[in-house]
Amino acid sequence: MDNKKRLLSLIGLATRARKVVSGEFSTEKSVKSGRSCLVIVSEEASANTRKMFTNMCTYYKVPIYLFGTKEELGHAMGQEFRASLSVEDAGFAKSMAGILNINGGSVNESK
Repeated sequence: MDNKKRLLSLIGLATRARKVVSGEFSTEKSVKSGRSCLVIVSEEASANTRKMFTNMCTYYKVPIYLFGTKEELGHAMGQEFRASLSVEDAGFAKSMAGILNINGGSVNESK
């Protein structure tokens, strides 16, 4: 199984475990409250959305990655389209970061 499929499967698994929140408002709330271990923003997200999350994650020292399309992220979570999501479990976040670092999708690697 290639890395992209592995990551999307992990997102689905973490979602079923209720360790992922998605959508701009929920992701922002997760980061600001300190629950977020990792943020993934779609490559299709607007420049404004990407900049906002990059700045916020840099400030709160949360790793952020650009990955996949809105449809791929949403499908992995059993939703329609998702431009951003926050992983709230350190184990899932570490596994996902390992896969994302292989793919070179990192925007910011603080933490």
